[in-house]
Amino acid sequence: MPLDLPADEPSVLGAGVVKRPTRLADGRELIYYDDPDTTLGPDRALDARALDPRPATATMRQDVLTGDWISVAAARQNRAFLPPAELDPLAPQSASNPSEVPSRYDVAVFENKSPSFGPALASATGTAPTGENPPDGLDDLRQLGLGRSRTSVGRCEVVCFSPETTGSFGTQTFTRARTVIEAWADRTAALSALPGVEQVFPFENRGEAIGVTLGHPHGQIYSYPYITPRTQRTVESIERTSPTLFQDILDFERAGERVVLEGLRWTAFVPFAARWPLEVHMLPHRHVADFTETDDAERDELARLYLMLLRGIDRLYDTPTPYIAAWHQAPVHVARDSYRLHLELTSPRRAADKLKYLAGSEAAMGAWIADIPPETAAARLRDALEGVEL
Repeated sequence: MPLDLPADEPSVLGAGVVKRPTRLADGRELIYYDDPDTTLGPDRALDARALDPRPATATMRQDVLTGDWISVAAARQNRAFLPPAELDPLAPQSASNPSEVPSRYDVAVFENKSPSFGPALASATGTAPTGENPPDGLDDLRQLGLGRSRTSVGRCEVVCFSPETTGSFGTQTFTRARTVIEAWADRTAALSALPGVEQVFPFENRGEAIGVTLGHPHGQIYSYPYITPRTQRTVESIERTSPTLFQDILDFERAGERVVLEGLRWTAFVPFAARWPLEVHMLPHRHVADFTETDDAERDELARLYLMLLRGIDRLYDTPTPYIAAWHQAPVHVARDSYRLHLELTSPRRAADKLKYLAGSEAAMGAWIADIPPETAAARLRDALEGVEL
């Protein structure tokens, strides 16, 4: 069921971004985020489509050998696959294209029609998730047993960076990038408050080599009913080493030869033990658990440095670089004083015409073999970043 209706009144966020919440025809949330210098008027068209009811919430099953939870979301099989530009489902609606967004927009965020998690959630004023068999907290999910399943409560949202049909985050203006960052922070706050949500994950998949099925410039936000396996391992490493582990890593990398971009508040570097041919991490200089804890100055600098980084990696080759840009945030309820917000950007591209495939050792055993020394990768990226301007 959809959440309680948001207030119709717009609100002003940081950097002068205006937030305008509304609803799609089937009850899903849609939120417009207007640039501070927007040319759009305040009015937004209503979604007049006749839509089918939303699919039932997926079910997740536990792998008893690892404790991992696998969401079985069959409705995702029906999602759009590389449609022509005139039928782009993320473009503003037109007479010939009944897309997901009724009006022209700067940035738009809406609930995914066929999500991997949700929509079985209580309202924001509730205390527990809904569904036939929802998780009963983290202790419940940590238990092991054969045949265990739970309702995949949570939320999956689409973040449209632009109304244009082609591009990516890196092709946006500074102002637009800043609007998206404001939207990430706003949605992180809202999604973290939902009953049953344990972690919020903004990310962008770019390029068909990654598996992208829409060329429209967009990202996603997943809200999980558990702490993801990757985050669990990091939390365990913090517990085994030091609560200042992220600061220790940042100090170690800033003193070395793998830094590729540095500002007053953020540093980007190729990590010491990089797995991928292209892998860049970016950390804030002070501890913040997620986007909600960043201040205006940090968001301003991030918009500039992140655009520079993305444009730099596109200068490595003659064609755009496929990547996953993953913004790791602290879990909602644990490790917030030690787990730091950070970017992990990875690409399988190891040469102009070659990709790294995860075959036997990596895919089956999780034992990685790096093709390019991290120091070499960092030097190449620094060269590519020379001359990049906003």
